[in-house]
Amino acid sequence: MAIAADKIEALIKEAFPTAEVRIDDLAGDGAHYAASVVAEEFKGLNRVKQHQLVYKALKGKMDGPSGELHALALTTKAPT
Repeated sequence: MAIAADKIEALIKEAFPTAEVRIDDLAGDGAHYAASVVAEEFKGLNRVKQHQLVYKALKGKMDGPSGELHALALTTKAPT
């Protein structure tokens, strides 16, 4: 299954309304993406916790072999 980049962005922005989000389709197949997320909510959190919050925001879209999103390379940080 595939998922559109704008759907990924919408899910992330729903969880982090003020975030700057950039989504790149790495393979052109709608299943392998890179995401850059800069969000105030990440202040004081380590990178692992930031990534966990993004995965939670995706609401199961990456769960198991039947997930709509196969791979997501994440870059996360708090604004400076």
